Amino acid sequence: MLSQRALLPRSAPAAAGVSSRAVAALLDRLEAQSVECHSLMVVRRGHVVAEGWWAPYSAGRPHLLYSLTKSFTSIAVGLAVADGLLALDDRVVDVLPDHVPADVSEQGRRLTVHHLLSMTAGHGTDSLAEAWELEPGDLVKGFLRVPFSAPEGTRHTYDNATTFVLARMVERVTGRGLPELLDERLFRPMGIGHAEWDRVAGGAAFGFHGLHLTTEAVAAFGELLLRGGLWGGRQLVPRAWVELATRRHIGAPPPEDGPGNADYLRGYGYQFWMSRHGYHGDGSFGQLCVVVPSHDLVVAVTGGHRRAQAVLDAIWECLLPGTDQAASAGDDEALADRLRRLSLAPVPGTAAPGRSAKAVLDASAGDSPLPGGTTVTVDPVDGGWALRFGSLLDVEAGHGTWRESSPLGRPVVTSGAWQGDTFVADLYVITTPHRIRLAVDAAAGTAVATWNLVPLTGPGLEPHVRSPLMTRPDVA
Repeated sequence: MLSQRALLPRSAPAAAGVSSRAVAALLDRLEAQSVECHSLMVVRRGHVVAEGWWAPYSAGRPHLLYSLTKSFTSIAVGLAVADGLLALDDRVVDVLPDHVPADVSEQGRRLTVHHLLSMTAGHGTDSLAEAWELEPGDLVKGFLRVPFSAPEGTRHTYDNATTFVLARMVERVTGRGLPELLDERLFRPMGIGHAEWDRVAGGAAFGFHGLHLTTEAVAAFGELLLRGGLWGGRQLVPRAWVELATRRHIGAPPPEDGPGNADYLRGYGYQFWMSRHGYHGDGSFGQLCVVVPSHDLVVAVTGGHRRAQAVLDAIWECLLPGTDQAASAGDDEALADRLRRLSLAPVPGTAAPGRSAKAVLDASAGDSPLPGGTTVTVDPVDGGWALRFGSLLDVEAGHGTWRESSPLGRPVVTSGAWQGDTFVADLYVITTPHRIRLAVDAAAGTAVATWNLVPLTGPGLEPHVRSPLMTRPDVA
């Protein structure tokens, strides 16, 4: 597990004018609605007033942010603009001329940085999959070949490929990789030394996805935005860019595969969503950085669910009313104790010391993390089990607790138990929102493995436990 120095000062909720009962009400709401969160950090007046991680997730671990990555790419664009290397009306075809298809349309020729940032290129749906199919070796060229259904600048369509193109434009004009640029200009000056980036097969950072950061780093990013790009007395990002990126540029229709509720109908900025209160960066499966300037408030949340709107509703309805209504020191202590004890449940069942099993994996249900026919063995070790998945990887599982393994580079944290004749284990790919439920029927000699949430980069487990994950850009 990584260790790091604190990025933000701490304060008791009461000292920062936050009711600890309001934070508790937020937790109650999420629990009552079965919203699986992995971490929560509340920052008020620049101080962390509440923080908690649901074990086995923990403070020092980075967490995959999915599309919350886009908001960081927006800041990289702002840095290039501030340096005079890029402008909002610069055209893709001029900045990346070697990626322009011979038959590029007139609309493709007109697309600018502004259109990409606001996702108003004119595609009817997310162009990523079609762009990849059209040009497997050049996603920028594929993006420009996808037919347009609306004039540029007139309609917002959530479009991952726009951010990929932006990342490549930033890299071209700065001569730096996106991770290196943000390390130098943002992360290191802020004290963030542990950013990880997943990459497409060619080695480039996705830009629209793939950044792993700790919860505190996400909260610190929100605080940087709240302070207009100022950090520790240094103007890391121009205030004008923060204000431009985090204001509404286009209306946002309900996404076809998203919640489509109140906070996703408020409009879209430059890779930020507008909210009923302030604005937020948003990543699939519950990754949120919520900034509420009117309340001097930042909330960072990571999770493993499809209920982002439910989290936002809880923030507005439970937490916001508790600002400037501080509770007692006793309430603060009770909240701190509750936050320390947050946990996801280990697999229930018995240890059955000495019992082992061997089975063949059935992958007929689809989206299996492991190939069908994989031999799965379960062998007892002290306080748990050794699990072997053919020749692919080995991990250890704890009983009533979690054990950590790093078979291919990234950690996997596992708990297990016998439930009658079935051995059940949860394998957390702990730097992501994802986990696998393994069920081994010892009597039948069969096993089934299923994701809680199928990763958007594909169901195969092996790429997700390598660091960095490298895959084609097929994130939906």
